[in-house]
Amino acid sequence: MGDKWTLLIVRDLLSGPRRFVELQRVLPGISTEQLRSRLNRMVADGMLTRKRYREVPPRVDYELTERSRELAPVLGELARWGYEWAWSPPRSSERVDLGAIFRLAPGLVDARADAFGSVDLAVSDAPSGSAGTYRLTLSGPKAHITEHLDDGSADAVVQGTTSAWVRALGPIGDREGLSTSGDASLAATLLDLLALGEGREAAVIEHQRDLESAAG
Repeated sequence: MGDKWTLLIVRDLLSGPRRFVELQRVLPGISTEQLRSRLNRMVADGMLTRKRYREVPPRVDYELTERSRELAPVLGELARWGYEWAWSPPRSSERVDLGAIFRLAPGLVDARADAFGSVDLAVSDAPSGSAGTYRLTLSGPKAHITEHLDDGSADAVVQGTTSAWVRALGPIGDREGLSTSGDASLAATLLDLLALGEGREAAVIEHQRDLESAAG
């Protein structure tokens, strides 16, 4: 678990099986050899399954085992800790990976949840090659996430640009830039569960004031 990439691979497979090239895309910075070595080790350790398809070109899918899925709450708590103690407003040169945040949802939904239904989280300006819609299905204290679904069957849809989502999910929790259709109560419940930096508004405002004072 202490390897640099293991938990990130688990995070990015929480939304379903992925091919090798798809994992490379969502894990910028990992080399081909690093990824191949780490996946082989995780398969050997019973954390992943590997399924080969008889296609041209060859296709191999990697999927989490139940053993790995039980790490979802650990990932969720690590994310909450990061927002609580290490969060700062994104710099202009930084890119926020919303997909990485959304894929943490199975670990962020806990026993406080008492909601049932599906919510589509749509990113209106998602970069090419990234998912534009993430569907979260709530079943009480459990959540399941899938990507690329946009068939109109969700109970609610929450949509916004990348910057609007960053403001909504950050410590200030500004949801003014998001638009909601369908079951508004279900959507609000889900957004509350995903509020990683809940309760940090005052500290963030103070930090922003310090930055402005230093710049002035």
